[in-house]
Amino acid sequence: MAKYHGKDSYFAIEDSGATTLRDVGQYCDSIDFGRETALAKSTTIGLEDETYLSGLSGATISLAGKWDDAATTGPHAVLNSLVGLDLSVGFEFGPAGNGTGKAKLSGECFLESYATSAPLEDVVKFTASLRITGAVTTGTFT
Repeated sequence: MAKYHGKDSYFAIEDSGATTLRDVGQYCDSIDFGRETALAKSTTIGLEDETYLSGLSGATISLAGKWDDAATTGPHAVLNSLVGLDLSVGFEFGPAGNGTGKAKLSGECFLESYATSAPLEDVVKFTASLRITGAVTTGTFT
């Protein structure tokens, strides 16, 4: 089983025009991709242990990194343009990078939150939370 370093990760998201994937991963300190499944409690009277039924699945992506206002390509230009956007936008995530044959998770998402932090004695940073809508596609980069 191969092991990979986080420094090689790749994350791109479409801009507000939903036309061009922008590599915002190069500005990130961390990219967290979480999947969850809602469970419905199905326990009935007389049982001694809880039982559950599997429900709907969902996924979220959290980004954190160094803020940059480079026109059209920086994380501020890309993520700020998605605030309040009514349309979902595409994303690609490569935990091991985006080289040919590397694993790729892709789909559509909405921006849930975007924040900028400017502490007195540190670099300006950003955080963003994305909610995936629909299925996550697993594939490889070509």
